[in-house]
Amino acid sequence: MNIEYFIARRIAIKSERTFSKLIVRIAIAGVMLSLAVMILSVAIIKGFKTEIQDKVRGFIGDVQIYRFDLNGSFEKTPFVPNDTTLHYLKNNTNLESYYPFATKPGIISANGEVEGINFKGIDKTYDWRFIRKHLISGSVINFADSTVNQILISEHTANRLKLKTGDSFLMHFVQNPPKIRKFKVVGVYSVGIENIDKNFAVGDINIIRSVNRWQPNQMGGIEVRIKDFKKLKLVADDVYANLELKLRSRSVMESTPEIFTWLSLLDVNTRVLLFLMMIVGVINMVTALLIMILERTTMIGLLKAMGISNYSVMKIFLYNAIYLVGIGLVLGNILGLGLAYFQQYSHVFKLEQTNYYLSYVPIEIHFVDVLLLNVATIVICSLVLLIPSLLVSRISPLRAIRFK
Repeated sequence: MNIEYFIARRIAIKSERTFSKLIVRIAIAGVMLSLAVMILSVAIIKGFKTEIQDKVRGFIGDVQIYRFDLNGSFEKTPFVPNDTTLHYLKNNTNLESYYPFATKPGIISANGEVEGINFKGIDKTYDWRFIRKHLISGSVINFADSTVNQILISEHTANRLKLKTGDSFLMHFVQNPPKIRKFKVVGVYSVGIENIDKNFAVGDINIIRSVNRWQPNQMGGIEVRIKDFKKLKLVADDVYANLELKLRSRSVMESTPEIFTWLSLLDVNTRVLLFLMMIVGVINMVTALLIMILERTTMIGLLKAMGISNYSVMKIFLYNAIYLVGIGLVLGNILGLGLAYFQQYSHVFKLEQTNYYLSYVPIEIHFVDVLLLNVATIVICSLVLLIPSLLVSRISPLRAIRFK
């Protein structure tokens, strides 16, 4: 029979000392809250990064291919990709999809209001999954219907110009001389990123080809979406290396460095918070263990007088402390995961979308993260608790019994 474990269990479960009970409960609460906060912090930061990344890459793609020239304007120089480039894109197993696009600045005139916009033209090969996810009303463009010029506008643009699904308006494309086209709003979307919602409308690339008098197969660029975003740099470099000489490419991180730099800083905040929460939990448990040792001074003296070694007495209190840490971990997991899943399915905690690009606090739970946090808490607490347990070796049996 493990006598150390038996005594530790009796101390933990059947202790009648009021003061130590209070301290123990505070220590358990500290571990519980620390773990819950760590779980929520990691889940929120990962959810936040994933949501923002998906929004940015969903609209502009993971890699953009364009013609290499000295044109610094928003409207790219048109080109026709050769067969080698198209064959490479078609047979690259790391790519999920690719499609042509072109952009052209324009001015929308509707209901006595005007609004500058960047018209993004795409074709029937475009992947609509992202736009459909953020549609507020209407539908995506139906390329089979060529009777009207269909367009998707953002909620911001719709509110500014007092437009809704089914309305029509005129757009003046910026060139010399300006050209006017009439459009019908078939859908209204809201991405939640100011630079996208304020600046873009989505329509048929053939409108830009017609206005600019391009050839039917000319395009302003190619958007590429990859299967695994974690391999972005590797795949982007590979795409760049396999393009024909007149073309260049850049990844979404290079196109929007300010957003991804901001997201990378969130990792630093997470590490600082995890460190602070771990310190809180450790300090609580060290304090509780010290108080338990001091309150059990007489018991320690009697055990030593009976011939039990310092190491065995240390094990008693370490078993007790780890038992209490275990209770804190169980409660912390219940609290942290409970709140995380509640937020994930209810979105009850809201955010100001203008500032955070999201209307609610995002959650992304990975059980590997939860497991690592639990293991790290147990290991760190166990190692740190060795320090106060060494106090046992300094307690003299004679003085301890006299103290009683």
